Amino acid sequence: MQQEILKRYDRDGVSTLTLNSPTNLNALSEAMIDALASTLSEIAEDKSVRVLVLQGAGKAFCAGHDLKEMTQGRQAPDGGKAYFKMIFDKCAAMMTAIARLPQPVIAKVHGVAVAAGCQLVATCDMAISSEDARFGVNGVNIGLFCSTPMVALSRNIPRKVAFELLTTGDLIPADRAHELGLVNRVVASSELDRATGEIARKVAGKLGAAVKIGKLAFYEQAQMTVDRAYEYAGSVMVENMLYRDTEEGISAFLEKRPPSWSQ
Repeated sequence: MQQEILKRYDRDGVSTLTLNSPTNLNALSEAMIDALASTLSEIAEDKSVRVLVLQGAGKAFCAGHDLKEMTQGRQAPDGGKAYFKMIFDKCAAMMTAIARLPQPVIAKVHGVAVAAGCQLVATCDMAISSEDARFGVNGVNIGLFCSTPMVALSRNIPRKVAFELLTTGDLIPADRAHELGLVNRVVASSELDRATGEIARKVAGKLGAAVKIGKLAFYEQAQMTVDRAYEYAGSVMVENMLYRDTEEGISAFLEKRPPSWSQ
């Protein structure tokens, strides 16, 4: 029986996706990217899912693209040009789908998260890391500048630090990743499940419609001037205030009782 490359488990509004290809450190092969893209599309339409957690099976979170598979693609008459464009386009679309997913996405990181694996962490809305994790964009060590991982990384950490990592290929420990803002929290390996579950359940307990509209606004306003961002964010607040469940939430707060939300 063929191994299920991506596993999904849902419980209490939290969907957990496990990259399940430990023999190649959960590399982003074409099959893995396709599986992620398809499942993300399903989750986007699933109103029962309020939070998504991404994790890796085995010794690592994700080691980036599958270099063996990419080497095979080079055997084409064009030297792999069409294949390389296809795989990088697919990966970019999958990463973009994470940012556009209505639900918040939390990376649960252990082992290594390098190259496109580091890009995956940077793309997620939040990240919880075990203290033994290491992060980097080390493609330059084999002569391949991590240009696509650079897009997400340079939007997460200071530019000069990102450039240093991209040009040296050095890996950084979890505490440095936390210091730079790449991850939200660093915990002992034995606490990774608990810590990730705790924040996932906390977010899942909020009004889903408010979190959904807020996530979209978070990324939209970041691309605007301050004046335009305030104008846009104000319109979002107005829309949110008109939600029946938001009215109920405010009433419940004023009346010192739990809210009774419809969703």
